Amino acid sequence: MHGKVVLITGGARRVGAASARLLHAAGANLMIHYRSSAAEARALQNELNALRPDSVALIQADLNDTGGLPSLVHQTVSSFGGLDVLLNNASSFYPTPVGSIGEKDWIDLMGSNLKAPMFLSQAAAPELKKRHGCIINITDIHAERPMKSYVVYSVAKAGLVGLTKSLARELAPEVRVNGIAPGPIMWPEDDANFDEVSRQRIVSHTMLKRAGDPHDIALAVRFFAMDTQYVTGQILAVDGGRSAKL
Repeated sequence: MHGKVVLITGGARRVGAASARLLHAAGANLMIHYRSSAAEARALQNELNALRPDSVALIQADLNDTGGLPSLVHQTVSSFGGLDVLLNNASSFYPTPVGSIGEKDWIDLMGSNLKAPMFLSQAAAPELKKRHGCIINITDIHAERPMKSYVVYSVAKAGLVGLTKSLARELAPEVRVNGIAPGPIMWPEDDANFDEVSRQRIVSHTMLKRAGDPHDIALAVRFFAMDTQYVTGQILAVDGGRSAKL
């Protein structure tokens, strides 16, 4: 990844931060996007720039502002001279059971999980084509097997799977587009639907009998970014085997 440039949405925390660290260790320069996690973003930037000066820059943006998405690409190119990898990682996640779904929920969940990856990929495509780069979308195993009470989220992630395969066809042969479908990697924060009993039930239905770690997803990100020049239009489940038992 030496000399490669990666734009990561939602890159300040959790899976985004783990991916940032692994790609940076492989030699990549990073543009890390964040919405509200300013302190975490600056801490990560300082940590990585201490290892390799001027290798990480930050950009703050609300991804639901479609008109502002091209500026993420422009600022990345301005900072590092090009773009090789777009990692669409940012996501909103919360329950929307039927009967309580409002338009605000639809706009937010569809916006972060589907609309933003679509328009950001479109903005990034010309730069990615120049360098035969790739797009990596973080989907979800529940795109194909919807999670009860998470109607809008599941629909949005299903759309992201469709977008991944469609973009792979549209942008070939210059740009590869793949997706990663996490299983139980990190439990949602402040979500009463995932108490200890619920977590144990989920883990018990996972073949490997344990929850995963953000590093597991980061390894898959690095795999698609570095090691798969003949793979496009694919979704890789990183879920400990849970999707095979759902």
